Amino acid sequence: MGHILNRVDPRGVFDLKKKILELGMGVLLLVCFLALSKEAASVTSQAAGKVIVVDAGHGGADPGMVGIGDLEEKGINLAIAQELKELLEKDGYQVVMTREEDKGLYQEGSSNKKAQDMQNRCALIAEEKPAVSVSIHQNSYSDPEVKGPQVFYYEHSAQGEELAVCIQEQLNQQLEVERPRQVKGNSTYYLLKRSEGVLNIVECGFLTNPQEAELLQTKEYQKRIAGAIKDGIVEYLQKL
Repeated sequence: MGHILNRVDPRGVFDLKKKILELGMGVLLLVCFLALSKEAASVTSQAAGKVIVVDAGHGGADPGMVGIGDLEEKGINLAIAQELKELLEKDGYQVVMTREEDKGLYQEGSSNKKAQDMQNRCALIAEEKPAVSVSIHQNSYSDPEVKGPQVFYYEHSAQGEELAVCIQEQLNQQLEVERPRQVKGNSTYYLLKRSEGVLNIVECGFLTNPQEAELLQTKEYQKRIAGAIKDGIVEYLQKL
């Protein structure tokens, strides 16, 4: 009888071990969930209240650069700007677009549509007081072999240069640029010179290069460009 009472049921031991293992896994999953939630909350908190102006260059009567096969810059600018807006909003930022359709920022009866358009873009930026502004453009050159993205900043702005470096590095890396370009300071471009705050002009590629012009028209490549710009903006803002 004593032997019977002292025997241990192996099935009971197995069940106990199983329950302990399940409990441990449950605790581990809960800890991971809380850690991820805290990280997500931290990212959202950092982004909360931060306004970013995304400017799709040109539009309406102004096609911008016209490249191979009469490819117009304005449509590509808008497509990339919309992708960028979506990505930034997913990260919790508030995005203000200068335009969301094929229209310029001018009145049809204006005697100088281009000047009014640029003035209105600067006025919008001044009104919104964003953390940063990014203007999306495409490039062109007489030599069709020239290609690659390049970021411009106001040459007297240290913060503008820092943002440009962050974006340029992300573009070079994520687009796997064969001959990486460097950021370039400029004091003559109207938006750089007249806009308040930190603003970069991102020339995403050359419409005069056959290979790049073809890529720039694809949704996949536009998303890759937008992703790189977004990562550069976030990297810069996290350093502040």
